[in-house]
Amino acid sequence: MRFSLLFLFISAFTLNVACSQKRDVAANTAPPARTAAGKTYFQPKPVTGKPDEFPVRHTEAEWKKLLTPDQYYILREKGTERAFTGKYHDNHAAGTYYCAADHNLLFTSDTKFESGTGWPSFYAPATDNSVKVAADNTFGMSRDEIVCAKCGGHLGHVFDDGPKPTGQRYCMDGNALVFEKKK
Repeated sequence: MRFSLLFLFISAFTLNVACSQKRDVAANTAPPARTAAGKTYFQPKPVTGKPDEFPVRHTEAEWKKLLTPDQYYILREKGTERAFTGKYHDNHAAGTYYCAADHNLLFTSDTKFESGTGWPSFYAPATDNSVKVAADNTFGMSRDEIVCAKCGGHLGHVFDDGPKPTGQRYCMDGNALVFEKKK
């Protein structure tokens, strides 16, 4: 019994530390892209809350038919898979990562890195229109949620503890992603 309680406490503490850093989200300003070594790294635009903000829209019943239960839980209910259990945290193949709901290009393997958190982590989105950022104040934490810019589906969170050149860690749920290996 003591071991179970200790394990539960350590797991909760680890999740809180790995996912509790907060960045400021400006309501209507698009952050500038970062440039390093001649390459541009895009910053997510903030979610505006406008009704037509996300071009891919379905009813919740339609989403349930289109997605697997795990995908629906993460993308539509803002769930989180347990660390080190997802599909892509240990994927080292070259390729691209797409939204599991609408196949929007999100990230490339060029920006993926080992964060040690148990979730696939990237230091920059693939394009200017890949993801958006929204304030997330759930579970007593203040974080920045990352959503798909096309369907608004929850993908994970972004933190300011990533590697150079951006210093950001996009901590994504593997079940929200689809990986296509480079040919």
